[in-house]
Amino acid sequence: MLKNLLRIKNDQPKRVSWKELLRRHAPLLLPAAHDGLTAKLIEHLGFKAYQVGGFALAGARHGFPDIDLVHYGEQSAGVRNILAASSLPVMVDADDGYGDVKNVTRTIEGYEALGASAIFFEDQLAPKECGHMEEKEVIPADKMVAHVKAAVAARSKPETFLIARTDARYQYGLDEAMRRAELYLKAGADGIFIEAPGSVEELEAIGRRFKGTPMIANMLEGGGKTPVLTPHELHGMGFDMITYPTTVLFRVTRAIERALKDILNGTPMSQEDSVTFKEFETIVDKQKWTDIEKRCGKG
Repeated sequence: MLKNLLRIKNDQPKRVSWKELLRRHAPLLLPAAHDGLTAKLIEHLGFKAYQVGGFALAGARHGFPDIDLVHYGEQSAGVRNILAASSLPVMVDADDGYGDVKNVTRTIEGYEALGASAIFFEDQLAPKECGHMEEKEVIPADKMVAHVKAAVAARSKPETFLIARTDARYQYGLDEAMRRAELYLKAGADGIFIEAPGSVEELEAIGRRFKGTPMIANMLEGGGKTPVLTPHELHGMGFDMITYPTTVLFRVTRAIERALKDILNGTPMSQEDSVTFKEFETIVDKQKWTDIEKRCGKG
């Protein structure tokens, strides 16, 4: 029985490093998983990686807007469940690191221990909020430089990919945002994320300035400040990570709303808009657990 259990454990695939993913599969399309079921679907459908975004996790797990109402303890509990549901490499949103350099250190150590392949964190002033909201402010650049240095020192594995995000575009303009991004790269960040550029021209300017640097383009569908472009267009500008923080969540929200209205109205569930019992069993890997029982017995 012990041999069977060890074989089951050893059969779990090792996640590919983030740098290797970028070499093989750029542009990486990174939908946000807000729960384990979404992570499983992302893997079943053939994505190479995904993200756990703060916006989606706060909204789906807690029913909160992304305005700093949840912090590391609450978010990491959700991240742990999601990462356990899929073998894909994962990029985790660490918000503002949840405090000073000590908190940044704890956050990076914690998410790395949970299995995050990449982690991004931002230079917002607490209380932070979604990068496409309008009341956000940023901390001084030198404080974020200290946060980046703390994050680099905190990681125990050199392959853990650290991305520094700046939200300075809204408060100070694109030039300041790009200046900060350069400082964060010099401090040791592996990649950069300039949040909420407001036009195609600004995306192009970022791509020219940081050509060859791993960069994120954030496609916040449903009302974000950045124009939504195709992966091909964005990759042509130099962006090799493309995040979709709201796409799945917003569609799921509408689907839940419609399902509940159907229940209220006594309308039978449409097979076109739902999966079957058997299909759901496949998605959640019921056969895996049946196989374990067959190998080891029902104890």
